[in-house]
Amino acid sequence: MGRELLKEKNIVITGASGGIGAEIAKLCAARGANLVLLARSLDKLQQLQSDLQQKYHVSVDVFQLDVSDTNQVKEVFKQIFDTIGQIDILVNNAGFGIFREAHKATMDEIKGMFDVNVVGLMACTNMVLPKMRERRSGHIINIASQAGKIATPKSSVYSATKHAVLGYTNALRMELADYNVLVTAVNPGPIATNFFDIADEQGTYVKNVQRYMLQPEYVASKVVDSMLTKTREINLPRWMNMGSVVYVLFPRLFERLGKRVFNSK
Repeated sequence: MGRELLKEKNIVITGASGGIGAEIAKLCAARGANLVLLARSLDKLQQLQSDLQQKYHVSVDVFQLDVSDTNQVKEVFKQIFDTIGQIDILVNNAGFGIFREAHKATMDEIKGMFDVNVVGLMACTNMVLPKMRERRSGHIINIASQAGKIATPKSSVYSATKHAVLGYTNALRMELADYNVLVTAVNPGPIATNFFDIADEQGTYVKNVQRYMLQPEYVASKVVDSMLTKTREINLPRWMNMGSVVYVLFPRLFERLGKRVFNSK
């Protein structure tokens, strides 16, 4: 039954050219969904489009989009609605991070992370909200992070963006509760993707946490399994989420005992 839930549904995925975005697209296509894939790298999207159409015989449309450009977001989503009519599920996956101490982060880096991770996510969501509310159906899935629950050194700005995403997502869920529009936050720990090519320039963090890294296929499977279900949050891995619970209850103790681990970036 679960695998039939997505058949012929229209699913829009931002940041779909690689990582968990591409993996989510593959799993959705395998379940018979129609896809709209968005990212800055059009060539990668077109290659993924070709692969999915040949393998699964589903409809796949691609649009080049930088979510930090709010005018472009409006233009592209208008094209999407003109092309497919309605959007059943929006996966806000586009995002990036740079691990740097707060006093070393440049204003361009700070604005860049907020423009993509927060403003871009909100801009895309705003484009689908009116029609989902009117239709009284739909699902918005926001890819946040465990960093949005536990802030650590060298990720001050990135953590701030993900805290913002979680705050926005939680408020949105309550706003849409009477409209039958579902809202899910996804909070993964570190994932083995090219995210760290930018975030961790020196490779220190990856080296220290490599054995704990999640595989993108695993994270994607959890996201796709949650689609069109009343899943409030997905927290991966579970043991890391327990850390966030302890953090809320005993923040001072948690920060003192975790200092050595937190500074491993």
